[in-house]
Amino acid sequence: MASIGYARVSTEDQNLGPQLDALRTAGCGEIFEEHASGGERSRPQLAAALARVKRGDTLMVARIDRLARSLSHLLDVVESLRMRGAHFKSLADPIDTSGPSGVLVLQMLGAVAEFERSLIRERTVVGVRAARARGRVGGNPGLRARDPVVLGKLAASRRATRLARLTAEMEAWMPIVRRLRPQTAWPEVTVAVNAVLPAGSRRFTEGRLVSSVQFLVAEGLADAAIIGKAPRRKPRKGVAARQRACDAVAGLVAGRTGITLAEMGVELVRLGHRPPRGGASWAPASLTVLLGRVRLAGLVPPGSKWAGTRETASPGGDPGIPGEARAWAEKQ
Repeated sequence: MASIGYARVSTEDQNLGPQLDALRTAGCGEIFEEHASGGERSRPQLAAALARVKRGDTLMVARIDRLARSLSHLLDVVESLRMRGAHFKSLADPIDTSGPSGVLVLQMLGAVAEFERSLIRERTVVGVRAARARGRVGGNPGLRARDPVVLGKLAASRRATRLARLTAEMEAWMPIVRRLRPQTAWPEVTVAVNAVLPAGSRRFTEGRLVSSVQFLVAEGLADAAIIGKAPRRKPRKGVAARQRACDAVAGLVAGRTGITLAEMGVELVRLGHRPPRGGASWAPASLTVLLGRVRLAGLVPPGSKWAGTRETASPGGDPGIPGEARAWAEKQ
């Protein structure tokens, strides 16, 4: 169980030294340093720090405002850590989610955040109504005008947000993808990934998992080989041979409506279809099994002597169909 540190200042001119000293004193063996505004949620070093934290580890900051400027962002980060079995600690604040008191403080902060969101929502609704009453239309003018610059900034922002979210959670499931792909098809990989996700987390659909992995490959965070095509599975040898024999029987009964079991067995050997248990000739019971499958598939023409369900030996001297084989065929 490791302590992972995160230190941030807003500009290159500010000094990270005091934060680094405090984090090292607290036992952080690895510290991620960031020069970015706290108002930006999609910070590369924060995403890397969150991706580094594993079950039982603790993400540590010198002060809460070094991690997040808004309470909602703080709670989102702490919740993502909790779902992975990790903890959060702020050295200058009474927050340490590995203990009950720190969890209590966090729950109180969560209640305050919910109240704050309700007030903001209420003020926003009132403001929008007042603006509409004055004839003003809300929204970004650049988006309404489909300005390429504005659209480009929006796309970049969404891409950065998605990257931050995926890098924060990928360590929970990406090792499964790396181990199974491309040898395993995506449906089976999706089942395996969902089996290791923490309780309460959002499950993957096959499409969302493939899209997420393709996005990580495009960002250089995953090997392109894992999105290659899975090899097609070859059918088992016995299954394939049985299907070929069924196809041959279907052709024989369709072309020769009066064919007998003995003649059918001879033709199968001539066509290269070996009996399932070896030997030089087909047993009546094995032929009846094939006929049952062909009849079940609706491939026996109405005029054939095998179109019914209770055929026995033909007048031409065919050996009778054994009782167990006939019962099996009738059940199909």
